[in-house]
Amino acid sequence: MKRSGSADLPLHYGHVPKWLADRMAKLGLAITESILTEYGKEEMLRRLSDPFWFQSLGAVMGMDWHSSGITTSVLGALKRAINPHSKQLGIYICGGKGNQSKATPAELLRIAGQTGLDGQLLVRCSKLSAKVDNTAVQDGFQLYLHHFIVSDNGHWTVVQQGMDPQNSTARRYHWHSDLIRSFVEEPHTGVCGINQGAILNLTAAEAGITRNSIMGLVAEEPKAMIQEVQRLLMPGHHDVRAEDVNLKRLGSILWLSHDQQPSNFEELLLLQGVGPRTLQSLTLVSEVIHGTPSRFKDPARFSFAHGGKDGHPFPVPVTVYDETISALQSAVEKAKLGITDKTAAIKSLHDIAARAEKDFTPNASFNELIEKEREDSWKYGGRTVNGKSRPPSAKGQSGQLSLF
Repeated sequence: MKRSGSADLPLHYGHVPKWLADRMAKLGLAITESILTEYGKEEMLRRLSDPFWFQSLGAVMGMDWHSSGITTSVLGALKRAINPHSKQLGIYICGGKGNQSKATPAELLRIAGQTGLDGQLLVRCSKLSAKVDNTAVQDGFQLYLHHFIVSDNGHWTVVQQGMDPQNSTARRYHWHSDLIRSFVEEPHTGVCGINQGAILNLTAAEAGITRNSIMGLVAEEPKAMIQEVQRLLMPGHHDVRAEDVNLKRLGSILWLSHDQQPSNFEELLLLQGVGPRTLQSLTLVSEVIHGTPSRFKDPARFSFAHGGKDGHPFPVPVTVYDETISALQSAVEKAKLGITDKTAAIKSLHDIAARAEKDFTPNASFNELIEKEREDSWKYGGRTVNGKSRPPSAKGQSGQLSLF
């Protein structure tokens, strides 16, 4: 069993407005179909098991880049969008938050009946992954969300989240079934988070005698078991700051989309008609689809695609979001017909930005970039949970954002 990693997230409450939830579902489906077409089902499952990629996906979809709500919202959007097409895509998403998580076994058995998979085995894997994180490893976080994503060939990923209301944080756990060894002994390749001292860890190899004799491990201090750690500790601040972003990577994308026109690149001719601001978003979406794991160490960067519903780093540019969805959906539909030129053009956005990054030196300051986005927000249908963006006031308030 491979434990792909964990992530600690500030606990945020609230809801995703319908205008954003609908768009998240459409963009999530288009991104999923692009990955399935280009790389296959196993790669989609692997990416969902990567906490860095998952955080980047949520940010590019317009969610607050570091909050606990990203887990519920992204998986909820993917489940709504993917499951109606599961038979064609070969991917099924089960479970959810609260009572929905309890429905996971029934959902898995129903899928098994449709696909010929071993339903009882899938249910066992679902329950054991939850038991390990909630009971066998007692780190102060109690699970309240459990999603089981399975392909029609039986491979699966689990994304689940626990809550610690005392310090207002949530911890997300990712599992991937690439190499199943044991659920009860050393199932983790990476378990990380805020150090809370000694914890009860009945999955440690040193606890084998204790497990066999059904004795507690509470009095023992578990020895170091982590051989490979994948860290993603999210900061307490809600806004996006320069230290959260790789400015060299972000700058090269801004250079591509604003300082250079698509017609300057032969491979981008098929994207003519897409404005510079939409090209910025498409480039970040292209990286979510085609980027390698090393490209996702700064998930906050992806919030520069479509902002965030709470206005960080800027309001969601609704018209740009819609144009991004339309361009990606068009590429996916043409690819289904064997016409791959537009898909190749979108893929080249990631390649060009990566090449440009090598020799790129950012000019503008990080705060200037955010201020510019906020000042222009009204031009792109900028919107947050509090309302729509308005043009800056003519009375000495240029650059400030006013809302309905």
